[in-house]
Amino acid sequence: MRTVDIYDTTLRDGSQREGVSLSVSDKLKIAEKLDEFGVTYIEGGWPGSNPKDIEFFKKAAAVKFKNAKLCAFGSTRRPGEPVTADPNIKAIIETGTETATIFGKSWDFHVYDALKTTLEENLAMIEETIAYLKSIGREVIYDAEHFFDGYKANPEYALLTIEAAAKGGADVIVLCDTNGGLMPWELSAILSVVKERVKLPLGIHAHDDADMATANSLLSVQEGITQIHGTINGYGERCGNANLCTIIPNLQLKMGLQIISPEQLKSITRLSRYVAELVNIAPPDQQPYVGYNAFAHKGGVHIDAVSKQPATYEHANPELVGNQRRILVSELAGRSSITIKTNDHAYHLQKDQPETASVLQKLKEMEHYGYQFEGAEGSFELLILKMMKAYRPLFKLEGFRMIIEKREDGQLYSEATIKVRVGNVQIHTAAEGNGPVNALDNALRKALEEVYPDLKKFKLTDFKVRVIDGVDGTGAQVRVLIETRDEYRSWGTVGVSPNVIEASWIALVDSLEYGLICRKLPEFEEAKNVLDQLKQAQA
Repeated sequence: MRTVDIYDTTLRDGSQREGVSLSVSDKLKIAEKLDEFGVTYIEGGWPGSNPKDIEFFKKAAAVKFKNAKLCAFGSTRRPGEPVTADPNIKAIIETGTETATIFGKSWDFHVYDALKTTLEENLAMIEETIAYLKSIGREVIYDAEHFFDGYKANPEYALLTIEAAAKGGADVIVLCDTNGGLMPWELSAILSVVKERVKLPLGIHAHDDADMATANSLLSVQEGITQIHGTINGYGERCGNANLCTIIPNLQLKMGLQIISPEQLKSITRLSRYVAELVNIAPPDQQPYVGYNAFAHKGGVHIDAVSKQPATYEHANPELVGNQRRILVSELAGRSSITIKTNDHAYHLQKDQPETASVLQKLKEMEHYGYQFEGAEGSFELLILKMMKAYRPLFKLEGFRMIIEKREDGQLYSEATIKVRVGNVQIHTAAEGNGPVNALDNALRKALEEVYPDLKKFKLTDFKVRVIDGVDGTGAQVRVLIETRDEYRSWGTVGVSPNVIEASWIALVDSLEYGLICRKLPEFEEAKNVLDQLKQAQA
């Protein structure tokens, strides 16, 4: 079976995305995950450009990679200088990596305007740099920067640059669409010429400025290219690089090439989210294969069909890439949405049950009011419990009061005083916070944590406020979405009100109650001893 090498450049090209700054520790963690995932090459960075990458390579030398080769990246020698004296080349050699990736200019425009040298000198720079690294035993991958733009501007010169790389002894020549504007039909035509002139293995390094990086990468494989460069989640400068989280499943599931093992492919969703967490950028929900919504179904007709045969509205099995099917509930939902959504619960509803119709009607009324349950499955499940008379509140609010004060020094002060009742016991307490919602959250937890100690394990991880209809200005209805996490899972809840504090309170109460219910706490039995102690303290 024909093989394709996956060359990951997340640690170098991916980190050029605005807002991404990976520490050495982050880079080491990602490198180990990439190796475990099964990529062929990991580009660690450019040691000649910054101290961080030098430190990374020093620490990475102690890591035993099982699947991947670590590559050091850099440019050809400088114009008019011997390759042996070039500090960039010295830095690459000092990393001790088995593989060096060298980029050089393919576009005469860049040779004249960026390098400020002659076309002949540029050819010598390419050939001599590669030949020197080969002479000391390095595998050399040559990145032909701006190759396609260079070819369109001056075809013969662009071809001469990759022929120079071949003369120098390059192991692979990678054709780069550095500006990301290449169209697939242009790619096919250019590749047919390149394959006639250069008989070495070829690679593709595509950027996504025209949204063609994935298409061009896949087409390149169809045209015979054997190395694909890309990044996890498509991170990269401007519009990003070719997205390996889309390319690898397409190669394996659509083109029939086994790039990694089926078990490794199942970890691609987890890898995508792991890297996203480290770079602190939420991955797009609509990202193919690995996105949160990649296998989400909202329309009632779609959901009914998927419940009978997933292939009706899914192009691939989500389990193959470690993702999962999600059934969304909304005003577009039918009874199938409700029945499928409750499949895994003790309160499972059948399609023809009267309760199912009641839940669906209530759902549509609440969404008309402004609720949205697509990202608030915790609130949806509590709604079903309430509609089925299977819900018993874990506490009852008797009142809360907020104090917000802007002091002379300019600091804002927020304090919440709260009264709640658990069983027959009233708990009255107060807490401060960095804002009114944070103060309210702190006060509620302070009141309940002795009774429900598991609340200490709950962490509010996201808080969003949406204005539902801006016609009424500051008096408009608002929707608050809260995401909460414990050591096992995360869940979303929602609250709607013209008052943002009340909307926050509704979502906050749902988040805590749903979390406690999921941990299967008996409603009040486990708290009995603590309640007795509270009674004695209040007496």
